[in-house]
Amino acid sequence: MTTTPLEQFLARVQADPTLRQHVSEAITADAVALLAQELGYPVSGSDLLRFSGRTASGVRVTRIDHPGEYPGRYV
Repeated sequence: MTTTPLEQFLARVQADPTLRQHVSEAITADAVALLAQELGYPVSGSDLLRFSGRTASGVRVTRIDHPGEYPGRYV
């Protein structure tokens, strides 16, 4: 089964406690995407937002709504 770069990144997050901490401290999806890109995974903030509510490699992606955001913007 072929995995996407996002799924590969999430598997790495699951396996690396330091990376998991950095991801949990990130404020935005774009900040998490930048962490992924620095490690060579072509992942965007929009990819993460579209994946929200799903789980891969034991990592659940959850979008946190911040006041002032536009609802439905990333659908």
